Amino acid sequence: MNFTETQITQIEAKGLTVEKVLKQIETFKSGLPLINLESAAILGHGIFSFSEEEKQEYATFYDNKKDDLNIVKFVPASGAATRMFKFLFEFLDTYKAKKDTINSYINKRKANELLVFGVGVEKLPFYNVVINETRKFVPNFDTLSTDLKALEFIKTMLNEDRLNYGFSPKGLLPFHKYKDHIATAFEEHLFEAALYASTKRKASVHFTISEIYKDVFNKEFKRIQDIVEYKTNSTFNITYSYQKEETDTIAVTTKNQPIENSDGTLHFRPSGHGALLSNLNDFEGDILFIKNIDNVVVYKYEKEVAKHKKVLAGILLKSQEQAFSYLKQLEKENLTEVQLLEIARFLRKKLNVIISHEFEKYSAKYQIEYLKNKLNRPIRVCGMVRNEGEPGGGPFWVKSESGTVSLQIVESAQVDKKNKHQKNILKNATHFNPVDLVCGIKNYKGETFDLYKFVDYKTAFITMKTKTGKDIKALESPGLWNGSMANWNTIFVEVPLVTFNPVKTVTDLLKATHQV
Repeated sequence: MNFTETQITQIEAKGLTVEKVLKQIETFKSGLPLINLESAAILGHGIFSFSEEEKQEYATFYDNKKDDLNIVKFVPASGAATRMFKFLFEFLDTYKAKKDTINSYINKRKANELLVFGVGVEKLPFYNVVINETRKFVPNFDTLSTDLKALEFIKTMLNEDRLNYGFSPKGLLPFHKYKDHIATAFEEHLFEAALYASTKRKASVHFTISEIYKDVFNKEFKRIQDIVEYKTNSTFNITYSYQKEETDTIAVTTKNQPIENSDGTLHFRPSGHGALLSNLNDFEGDILFIKNIDNVVVYKYEKEVAKHKKVLAGILLKSQEQAFSYLKQLEKENLTEVQLLEIARFLRKKLNVIISHEFEKYSAKYQIEYLKNKLNRPIRVCGMVRNEGEPGGGPFWVKSESGTVSLQIVESAQVDKKNKHQKNILKNATHFNPVDLVCGIKNYKGETFDLYKFVDYKTAFITMKTKTGKDIKALESPGLWNGSMANWNTIFVEVPLVTFNPVKTVTDLLKATHQV
């Protein structure tokens, strides 16, 4: 593969090397293995469930420790809101006001989302903003027919020369309407952070965003800072980072040839949320809470959500404390057989680590090495909600190519759905991944782990995209909470549905947890 001088300069300017790009092209050619599901993780076998009394103990344990810790809430927030309005963009493209009523359009196309939108529109947080803005653009708005009013309303929401909501960062869209103001998801994350991720009344919240939006996020924080700090009696340290160019991947044709842009440069694409491992790896906090930008609730539910966050953090701290104690014992290398078996039992019972059947046959020296290797890893505690048919990933026991079985969060795109057995395991999963993680990224000596050492690079995946109407292949990094954390110690805990309230489509804002 011979790149031009211009292309080599472009590759190096991104922080990549020609070797890395050639390796990516090889990956397209050789393909990547699909995940081999052993079974779904269920309550009692991979997912823990705790009584109210136990939950309270964990939450209190965390509350008693947190003021001595460096805590960061990490919020992936780089997405634009385009997908939220997909069905409305489609409506604007295909609706012919002269030929159809909106009602007949809904019936012909079975456009149920549009029906829900029309019925609930007055409850949307931005309803009054859009109405007032529409009147500026359409002076005779109030005299229009109901259908034309609806059409102009949607145009005001989405047209580039009006509010252009579809190209706003999701975090800065109006999400919740209170008596005296409208709150964005960004603002709700701050209120929530003050409840569980603050130490000595100071909360650190980190957002990964597109660099072009940094000024708008800063402006929004300045606008709300005084009122949020007054209401929470907390101060905020807000930081931002961007998906790094060195994590981009080359795009290729269906015949695995690199795609060139019209100016002769190579066509690179962002490599999905797994690229954020690089941002996560820059942190040195004791505890990281990870939660997506659109998973927020109105204030009346925030204390309930915060309680379950504290439970997960308490479980993490207790597990970490025990793991660190055992690692310090293992360093001394003079443990009895009983002590070694106790550590193995902790790994199996509390951290869901499958211990080799051969363990008891190993020499004492090798047992110590084996246990050290299994224990000395980052730990993540992940909330899991009951599966109610939401699209996305879930908790599974996965068998690697070497035959090792471990707990993983798997996306449906990683599973071979042509294989009946694999498809059935996927279909019968009882729980779903809401992206509700609490992570411990320091070792027992207080040093931060290099998170790249715990990635399973074979869990990257190839997806089909389009460019100028042609099919192209794109390479996505192992997902941030999927293959990027494949070799972490993992604890799955059942959490209630109230903790999972994503806004994937605009009509999700009509759900109870988004209504005051």
